[in-house]
Amino acid sequence: MAKEEYNKNFKRILVGVDDSEDAQLAFRYAIREARSSDATLIITSILEHEDMNVYEALDKNYIHGKRDELTKHIAKYRDLALRAGVKNVEMVIDEGEAGETIVKNVIPAVNADLLIIGSLSKTGIRKYFGSQASYMAKYSPISVMVVRE
Repeated sequence: MAKEEYNKNFKRILVGVDDSEDAQLAFRYAIREARSSDATLIITSILEHEDMNVYEALDKNYIHGKRDELTKHIAKYRDLALRAGVKNVEMVIDEGEAGETIVKNVIPAVNADLLIIGSLSKTGIRKYFGSQASYMAKYSPISVMVVRE
């Protein structure tokens, strides 16, 4: 039996952004992929409660302010993608633990068919512990591309 070439055209590409080097690398790759396949690029960022103390987490005004800041921040990513030639760009913000929230909430909500994530190579003992990237690669219900330097 002859092997058939697998060439899936992704139409809705999801990329998680923050200001880390690996997320920036994934974002740049997602722009290229969305542009070349004429796909919609969905940019997501997660407001993580672990970065807040208990008083901040209980303060609805604080959380609302942080969410507004995050919205403005990822709007800059949207603008970069549009300037780079991506025709359709969407933004999604959610709250929780990043990997789990993207897999369980964001992917089903946006109907993405490809998740692009970055993962910096780790050395020593850190490479044996789980990361957001490994969680998403393992549990994502859609194809995942892990971009490395």
